[in-house]
Amino acid sequence: MEVDKVGKYIYPDIELDRYEGQVIEELKTNSRQPISDPDKWLEEEVEQNILLTTVDALINWSRRSSLWPAICFPACCAFELIAANGPRFDLARFGMEILRASPRQADLLITAGTLTWKMAPSVKRIYNQMAEPKWVIAMGACGISGGIFASSSYAVVPGYNRIVPVDVYIPGCPPRPESLIYGIQMLQKKIARKRNFVPGREDDQ
Repeated sequence: MEVDKVGKYIYPDIELDRYEGQVIEELKTNSRQPISDPDKWLEEEVEQNILLTTVDALINWSRRSSLWPAICFPACCAFELIAANGPRFDLARFGMEILRASPRQADLLITAGTLTWKMAPSVKRIYNQMAEPKWVIAMGACGISGGIFASSSYAVVPGYNRIVPVDVYIPGCPPRPESLIYGIQMLQKKIARKRNFVPGREDDQ
């Protein structure tokens, strides 16, 4: 079987070289500027995964979102506090469902009920054992001003703020669970505004 001979190109070699050179020169002329990156998802990925914040905002967010309370003399307000911890009001939404038995593990002291001067040193001791930073909520009329017992008895402390610094006052006798939750939210807003790094002066407590 005889194999056919390979025919020559239709165009001569010099014309093919000239055409190829022309194509290359046109491509070089049109390629003066770089082509923009068509992958816009790269920029979107960066925008969606970069968070700009401050150290204060991060620290305050972590502190206000994980308050660990200790209860001090709850008295009648204990029932409203128990209700706030129940499933209806769900105090666990604020990251503080676990009531600490030891003040050394707590950073929020919820003071409620009638306080006598005989028990006042114990409250002061509990507050001093809490680690910094720490906050105090005075819950109920007895915690704020001694309630109805302060005016009729010399043995009653007229408010926990005589013993420890109070951050938030929740009036009522006793205040409802909604009031307690609102007071906790007020405390969280106060913590969120705290400046942790102030040059030239000590940190505000």
